[in-house]
Amino acid sequence: MGFDSQEHGEFAEAGRRTNELLDEIGKVVIGQDEIVRQVLICLLAGGHVLIEGVPGLGKTLLVRALAQCFGGESRRIQFTPDLMPSDVTGHAIFNMQQQSFEVRKGPVFTNLLLADEINRAPAKTQAALLEVMQERQVTIEGESYAVTEPFMVLATQNPIEQDGTYPLPEAQLDRFMMKTLMDYPTESAEMEIVQKRTQKRIGDDLQTDELGQDLDLGKEDVIALREVCAHVAVDEAVQGYAVRITRETRSRVGMLQGASPRASIALVRAARANAVLEGRHFVIPDDVKRLAKPVLRHRIHLTPDLEIEGATPDRVLDELLDVVDAPRL
Repeated sequence: MGFDSQEHGEFAEAGRRTNELLDEIGKVVIGQDEIVRQVLICLLAGGHVLIEGVPGLGKTLLVRALAQCFGGESRRIQFTPDLMPSDVTGHAIFNMQQQSFEVRKGPVFTNLLLADEINRAPAKTQAALLEVMQERQVTIEGESYAVTEPFMVLATQNPIEQDGTYPLPEAQLDRFMMKTLMDYPTESAEMEIVQKRTQKRIGDDLQTDELGQDLDLGKEDVIALREVCAHVAVDEAVQGYAVRITRETRSRVGMLQGASPRASIALVRAARANAVLEGRHFVIPDDVKRLAKPVLRHRIHLTPDLEIEGATPDRVLDELLDVVDAPRL
């Protein structure tokens, strides 16, 4: 599936393919349409996503389903207090038979890496992901090893249970393109989940083996779709809108810390991927506005006074978006 990013028809075709992918994942990940969309946007934009939600909402299933749909590989790391950096990246061991050192690559060498409960591991282990998230490579015993593309980290954390957890360092939080909040499904969606998980099944596991058979989508196609996203047109006025939103987080009353320029970059990249999902070859202000909260909510910090009053990053961002004027194209 080759894409010529100069032809607008290719953007419509890319939109069709990505929406087919959304629909396919929706067959097993039920009632989380916006979350699935945001994860797919991160994949298309070459970013990583931090998913916050209580256990049992389908985070692992989402990773498995997405990987299955494009023939990718997925691995899961359960982060614990005793997890070592080498358990993530890999290590060198001495082969007695060969009388030489050999590298055993860790689970990070995959397409989709689920870092489950990432805040349960100490900062040293969390930092093991920093290099690979930013540089797409891992250094083991002084040698650099590139990860397989497409590559994305999907990290999860529990918003309620804080005992025995380690807050993510600011440098690592900033590496996540989005922080998405996975909430409980609606009653009708939960009914559908229960029916699918219990009908003629032993245990509650939902198979994903049949997903993607009609999509004809491979890893090379995902890379090609990323290339299409990179060629989506962004008007200077729309780019300025994204920059103004980010800059407003630094000067708004009640903000202890605002977002860095990396947030402006992430907002534009995410907006381009959203435009592709809509079948467009250009970004509109609504693309930026739609993704502002997931891109910015983990990059801002409120003052203690504002938090005592019950304010949340999302509420403050809603107020911010109301005062930053969107351009008229």
